[in-house]
Amino acid sequence: MLNLIISTIAFFIAAWWLNRYLDDMEIGKGMTRGMLVFVLASVVSWGTGSVVDWTQVKIEGPQPPSLASGDLTQILKAVQQAQMPMQP
Repeated sequence: MLNLIISTIAFFIAAWWLNRYLDDMEIGKGMTRGMLVFVLASVVSWGTGSVVDWTQVKIEGPQPPSLASGDLTQILKAVQQAQMPMQP
């Protein structure tokens, strides 16, 4: 969750900074400039999110595997039992 919050904030800060930088260079606003700002801000956001994930793993350690990723045969047996009609 922390990753999502920080990377979103980093996206908006990077987009704002890139727009100001391109304004200072007197590059006209248009679709190409908008796409450039979007792509570069997305890369900054993605990199920030990766750094947050890496830091979180270093501080807390690796997370245990999910219980939902169990054995496929056990999942199939549970589904088959749920689909069988009740016998009187």
